[in-house]
Amino acid sequence: MVCPPGLEDLVAAEIAGLGARRTRVHKGAVATDLTSRQLYAANRSLRCATRVLVRVAGFTARSFSDLERRLGEVDWAPWLADGARPAYRVTSRGSQLVHTRAIEERFAAALGAGHPEGPEQLVVVRVSRDRFTVSVDSSGAPLHMRGWRQATAKAPLRESVAAGMLLAAGWGPTTPLIDPMCGSGTIAIEAALLAAGRDPGADRPFAFQQWPSFEPGTWASVTATQENPVATCPAIIGSDRDAGAIGAARSNAERAGVADLVEFRQAPISDLEAPDGGPGYLITNPPWGGRISPGGDLRNLYATLGNVAAERLPGWGIGVLAADRDLARQVRPGLTETLHLDLGGQRAVYLTGPLGSANEMS
Repeated sequence: MVCPPGLEDLVAAEIAGLGARRTRVHKGAVATDLTSRQLYAANRSLRCATRVLVRVAGFTARSFSDLERRLGEVDWAPWLADGARPAYRVTSRGSQLVHTRAIEERFAAALGAGHPEGPEQLVVVRVSRDRFTVSVDSSGAPLHMRGWRQATAKAPLRESVAAGMLLAAGWGPTTPLIDPMCGSGTIAIEAALLAAGRDPGADRPFAFQQWPSFEPGTWASVTATQENPVATCPAIIGSDRDAGAIGAARSNAERAGVADLVEFRQAPISDLEAPDGGPGYLITNPPWGGRISPGGDLRNLYATLGNVAAERLPGWGIGVLAADRDLARQVRPGLTETLHLDLGGQRAVYLTGPLGSANEMS
């Protein structure tokens, strides 16, 4: 399983929930052994992963003639349907074969081009010190692309990261949730999907469905799993001062099928109110500079968030994602650095903890 660096332990816990007995965590990845049913279920149900790769070969090659010979020994029949179009992602470090383009050309010669209109099959090749690890992607489009997010505000948050923020903070689907800077609504919608018992991949196709080895009966048993919604959905509220963001969030919630579970409001932070049924969690991804005017005072924004939240939501928990830990600490001193993330080359820290009162912060 591939995931954003920093979410590995959450993905490992999700995999364990599917019955995997042993997991091995690496930076940006979790390795394990899965049955076909677990593989299908992982694609459908993992909330924090990006892709599920299946290893098909491992070998050592120190020359291109070695590589060509080894590729001729790999059985591709379970993974490549007639006419499938292989696409490649190749990395090479510390190897005598350093030219990734030349490596890709050898794979293309061995596997063929496929039919122009055939299904694309991603083949991931990693070379480290002349050791080749070859995998096929079972997911297709990245798993964070749930299929419902078409309308986005500026600087959208990946769905997988939003789910990780919910899980890492300890939020549960019976607990109220507020995101007072919700953008296109990703955190609130992910929370509503959890509360509804909906698998994040329930409404999208996967690459493994095109494999010759695909087992329709096994897949049918995975998709027949009934939803397990909570008996009473808690208040899930997303607000933002930007009317366009709220419009996008409502459209996304409609497509996700959870519009009746989330309330979106156009409102500034100063209008924050505690819903019935608390205490709960305030979980948010404040602007990092892209969603406010250039030169805006981010320190003031983060401090205002902390002061208003402590005043209006005493006893609640809070989770804040930020690119700058010093900015995040403007929200409240003493928060715990729960996640350290690498989001497309941008470092981010996720801080969580309890909210006290405004008087405690002064």
